Amino acid sequence: MADEAHKPAIRVTTTAESPVLHRLEVVVEAASVRRAYERAYRDLARQVRVRGFRPGKAPRSVLESLYGGSVAEQLEQALVGDTLADALEQAGLEPVAEPAIEASHPAIDSDFHYTARIEVRPPIALPDLAGLRGRRPRVEVSDADVQRELEALQRRQALLLEEPEGTEAAAGHVLSVDFAGRVDGKPFEGGSGRDVEVELGSGHFLPGFEDGLLGARAGEDRELRLRLPEDHASPALAGREAVFAAHVHAVRRRELPALDDELAKDLGEEFEGLEDLRARIRQDLVRLRERAARAELQRSLLESLVSQTEFEVPAGLVERQLQQQLHSARHRLEGSVPEASLEAQLARWKEEWRGRAERSVRERLLIGEVARARAIDPAPDQVEARIREMAGQQGVDPGALRKAYGEDSLERLAWGELVDEQVLEFLASQAKVDETSDS
Repeated sequence: MADEAHKPAIRVTTTAESPVLHRLEVVVEAASVRRAYERAYRDLARQVRVRGFRPGKAPRSVLESLYGGSVAEQLEQALVGDTLADALEQAGLEPVAEPAIEASHPAIDSDFHYTARIEVRPPIALPDLAGLRGRRPRVEVSDADVQRELEALQRRQALLLEEPEGTEAAAGHVLSVDFAGRVDGKPFEGGSGRDVEVELGSGHFLPGFEDGLLGARAGEDRELRLRLPEDHASPALAGREAVFAAHVHAVRRRELPALDDELAKDLGEEFEGLEDLRARIRQDLVRLRERAARAELQRSLLESLVSQTEFEVPAGLVERQLQQQLHSARHRLEGSVPEASLEAQLARWKEEWRGRAERSVRERLLIGEVARARAIDPAPDQVEARIREMAGQQGVDPGALRKAYGEDSLERLAWGELVDEQVLEFLASQAKVDETSDS
């Protein structure tokens, strides 16, 4: 990089191609280009060895004939790198995505020209925030809700007991099953399992799989011919017929514990009886539904804000958001889906998810604009408190969390979370909120 004393002299012309795209025509003056060439060849002479010449003594003409092309290419990148920040400062632009550069190789004793297309934050005229409308589901927990959760907990505490030999499997039975699936006689990814628990009637397996095991006895083999789903993770298998060889090891039934004080005491010392357990279940349901109601309110406020605010979204930000989503999807699926199928799926998602990526960027820009308009800027002590909270949730020391993320990255993450929360709280305080019911 050029030092301050030898910063290249530049001229900049700016043209707005759209509210979010500006074209910079940058001219690096010939004298600066010449100095850059001289510096490059001095450095090159010290670094390379040319047969017939002592180190550092090869003539410039020889170096030009041997390395002229690569020097010009490197200088093109160096001159852009040394001048782009100054060009942006002169133009008063702050990029939101990587600039697109068009340039040709510089020539000694000539001006060097390049073009930079710069995407910037769009101008956003916020609507009257008091005119936003939001929806907040009414938080209600009935006795029936508590009873359903209590029965689900009872079910999770049930014992699995072996049925007598010869018992035919019926709905509600839990079978231990080995199975191996084939399509056109060949095994396929995810089509096999050993000692898998299959609860008949649960609907957790491929349609027809559980029904095909009704009436089976321990030790019995079954052959199941089933149609794979049209949305199968592997496009090559979607909608195909698969043949499963299944072996039933055991047929068991669930033995439910009684819904009484003893069950409550078994679940924790803090429960003196069943009524304490019911109270805790009700408390947890209220907390969960309050959180869901708050999330729905925030979603509806953003929907209202987006619908009332028109602005152009920078394409580079959308592409970056889309690539982040695809990268996360690849990370989740890699190793569990064949590579060819994964690539095909990602290609489809790249088109399907573009609208979602644009919506996400639009929301981020609006949140940022509200934060600027209302001077929402979480204080350092709030950021520190959030970092301690994040560390506590993960069961680690704040220092260890900082080390894992990097000091600046963790602070930016915590600050960003607080901005989101404070902006949404402000919007909720201004908006007209309708309380809705799911009933």
